[in-house]
Amino acid sequence: MENIITFAPCVLLLPFLMFLFLGLTNYKWTGKQAGIIGTAGITVVAFCCYYIALQYFFGGVGKPDGATAYQTITVFNMEWMKMSVAHPGLTISIGFLLDPISAMMLIVISTVSLMVHIYSFGYMFEHGHYDEGMQRYYCVLSLFSFAMLGLVLATNIFQMYIFWELVGVSSFLLIGYYYKKPAAISACKKAFIVTRFADMFYLIGILIVSYYTKTFDFVEMNTLAENGHTLVGNSMEGLTFMGLSLTTLAMFLIFLGGAGKSAMFPFHIWLPDAMEGPTPSSALIHAATMVVAGVFLVARLFPVFAIDAPNALEAITYIGAFTALFAAVIAVAQTDIKRVLAFSTISQIAYMMVALGVARFSIEGVEHVETTLGFTASMWHLFTHAMFKAMLFLCCGCIIHCVESNEMAKMGGLKKYMPITWACFGIGCLAIAGIPPFSGFFSKGEILSACLENQCTGIYVIMTLTAGLTAFYMFRLFYHIFYYEENPEYATSEHKPHDQKWPMTLPLIVFAVLTCVCGFFPFGQLITASHEAIEIETNWFVEGVSLTTAALGIGIAYVLYYKKNDKPAKIMAKMQGLCTAASHRFYIDEVWYGITRSFIFGIICKSIAWFDRHCIDGFMDLMGWLTNRASSESKDFQSGHVQQYAWVFVMGVVVIGTLALYL
Repeated sequence: MENIITFAPCVLLLPFLMFLFLGLTNYKWTGKQAGIIGTAGITVVAFCCYYIALQYFFGGVGKPDGATAYQTITVFNMEWMKMSVAHPGLTISIGFLLDPISAMMLIVISTVSLMVHIYSFGYMFEHGHYDEGMQRYYCVLSLFSFAMLGLVLATNIFQMYIFWELVGVSSFLLIGYYYKKPAAISACKKAFIVTRFADMFYLIGILIVSYYTKTFDFVEMNTLAENGHTLVGNSMEGLTFMGLSLTTLAMFLIFLGGAGKSAMFPFHIWLPDAMEGPTPSSALIHAATMVVAGVFLVARLFPVFAIDAPNALEAITYIGAFTALFAAVIAVAQTDIKRVLAFSTISQIAYMMVALGVARFSIEGVEHVETTLGFTASMWHLFTHAMFKAMLFLCCGCIIHCVESNEMAKMGGLKKYMPITWACFGIGCLAIAGIPPFSGFFSKGEILSACLENQCTGIYVIMTLTAGLTAFYMFRLFYHIFYYEENPEYATSEHKPHDQKWPMTLPLIVFAVLTCVCGFFPFGQLITASHEAIEIETNWFVEGVSLTTAALGIGIAYVLYYKKNDKPAKIMAKMQGLCTAASHRFYIDEVWYGITRSFIFGIICKSIAWFDRHCIDGFMDLMGWLTNRASSESKDFQSGHVQQYAWVFVMGVVVIGTLALYL
């Protein structure tokens, strides 16, 4: 434990110091120097994270001798701010909370961040950014790593909210890295504004819960729920708002904050456009770490959701199931390879949300099923997805660098030119499709098993259908890039496509190895809702159906896209309406634009602007006019004429004397 206390401050302080050093030093570092400094810093952070996580899981820190469950350890917790006299016990602290899910996230964040730093060393320089903006790029990467680590290690919900907003700022800066491109400017503003809407709900939920519970502390909130007490005690019992339990409403508002970060419907619209940022940052933020913040939030407060707000958890399940299928259908119709992966990310994050939702799912007329397999499955899929999806994004970076385009139409036949990228991309596609022995097979299978165990048959059917669509669109992408028809420009190009140098290839190989092995990690022994080990038994019916569905999706993709043919065009002609709608994302973006322009800007903002201009500004103008007029009228009293002063003095004495006489 003493060693963890020694290393813990480095996890948070070192990336922050790297951010300050790269961001505020007057010395203009070259791109290579900034890359070395940033990568060296995150390497030390990764070492500290791995040491802490391994000590917690296997060094006897998390589970001392004789204990049957992993302990929740508050490494340090410093009081930062006290609230008002009305809430004397309510304080905001900054601390370091270590439990199974935060220890797991230390591994995920540090691994992906380190690989992205190394990959960026090759990718950004190859794109002509050897000096321009590289210090800023690595500075923001350090800020993001600091913010994400602070978020998952937070001891209380307000600390999490602070780092939550820092993650949003980092995302804004990385999406808008190419600030001279109008598309990048639009994308970063879109991401920032959409997530601000969601974060507003998150903050309102925090304020409601803290007002009645008089605490922000995660351990205290979860302990109340786990011990059979309501989160809010008697102070909120029976309180409703618009017919809803106030507890359920508050927890659902908190979830909406997570829905914004994790791009759940209807807040999903920012994520596909966020691909305008550099591809390595897409792998770091929009595939493996930032977008799972919402899943982590629900997991952190899982006892509260499951016991005090089961209706909110049920709503999360339905929203997740719809989002998973909705995003998968859209991914089928996309032609930009990064946007295919973006919608794939939305769908897979929704898988994790569904798993948390069905972990303690209540069905009317059916006795409550006490199982938390879904919790373990969700965290397992979070871990495995982080590895293979980051690899897929980095593979896309290698491909885009070679063909100088994101469009599948510009690709084809790349297998013979890029064998390492082909192998790594293929492993990622097999993993996300749920093919054994790759990691996605194990984690996705347990999510489907959790749906059936909790008698959520409808949800199971939707998620199985989504799994089939996932296999189809991922292998559509794979075949179209590496097979289909070779682009004739390759033969005439001076710079033929090729695998990249070691800074870009090494992270692919590392992620490929992790994708092959991390499905065999004993997650049931390490990460559960109760912190006690559970036995995970393979449901061969579920796995059989899942494999059959995945094989069907892969087979259809093979027939349509392995070699060039006219079958895709014929199918699109017969389903033109659906294909057009899916390619335009079912016009949800247009609905948002319509709402913001017509209602928010056109009615609310115009009304507020009118009130500000005519009432507030008018009142201030009136005060200024009255002051000027009073000054103008009273300046004659300071004329300098002695006779006038004497007359005013005499009249004043007469008035005062008269009042004194009669009063």
